[in-house]
Amino acid sequence: MKQQFDLFGARETAEAATQLPSPARSGPRGVQDENKMVRHLEETGRYRILRKLQPRAVVHAPRPAYPLRGIIIDTETTGLNARKDEIIEIGIVAFSFDSHGAIGDVTGVYGGLRQPGVAIPSDITRLTGITDDMVAGQAIDMAQVQALLEPADLVIAHNAGFDRPFCEAFSSIFGPKAWACSVSEVDWSGRGFEGTKLGYLVGQAGYFHDGHRAVDDCFALFEVLAQGGAKPDETPFAELFAASQRSRVRIFAEHSPFEMKDHLKARGYRWSDGSDGRPKSWWVEVPEEALDDELRYLRAEIYRWPDADPPIRRLSALDRFKA
Repeated sequence: MKQQFDLFGARETAEAATQLPSPARSGPRGVQDENKMVRHLEETGRYRILRKLQPRAVVHAPRPAYPLRGIIIDTETTGLNARKDEIIEIGIVAFSFDSHGAIGDVTGVYGGLRQPGVAIPSDITRLTGITDDMVAGQAIDMAQVQALLEPADLVIAHNAGFDRPFCEAFSSIFGPKAWACSVSEVDWSGRGFEGTKLGYLVGQAGYFHDGHRAVDDCFALFEVLAQGGAKPDETPFAELFAASQRSRVRIFAEHSPFEMKDHLKARGYRWSDGSDGRPKSWWVEVPEEALDDELRYLRAEIYRWPDADPPIRRLSALDRFKA
């Protein structure tokens, strides 16, 4: 447990603490006493208790009411560029769910380290705790990865725009899958969260965990996605699954006037240098229902020509978040 100490109520809290039971070292009585302590501290209104996240057990015979399969995947890498940097760790948590987005059981877990072709940068070691000695001679077990990936109807990553390009550069088996992003496809702010970083989400959900190791982060994201709804189909995962089913449109503001670049950037457009096969232009991705409004904006404010017809590309979860 972690607690936030109230200096102004220190004396009262100290007196209250003397009335708390001392938990046994182990056994049911110890658990009961610990729960009593937690309830007492929370009822004071001055403490917020964070519980250590405990991974769910793997179920080898998942319930038939949850016929769909998903995986949460996380990668640790030597850098941020999928074209030149490498994966050094992959974590996967597989689970079952139904067509309404209700989560069933954890059906598999895999975590593996990999020795890259270069030394791990010191800043990556500081962030992840992964050292060159830890990955020496290590390789990802692709048979285990494929066994979890193959039946998956949806692949989820917390920032899929980062993880999907790395995974596809690492192996072609990731390419044909539908992907979803738990950063951009869940309205975390509308659910009362103050940020989208996994650490914020876990903390505000009432947990703490050992972050920046792939499997631990997968389990943490799984629990956050599974909670927060009054009904099973109102969880963040249900919202994410529904969003993954909707088509989106990528608009390329090709040949837009150079002097309008700051306006496009302020509106959320990103620059493509054309090296990945896309048009060399500013681009943005919007929901299908926002396409007409975005085209009207471009024609009126950017091109200032009513017949401007910038290229568009419709995307499903099979296409989204690619490099």
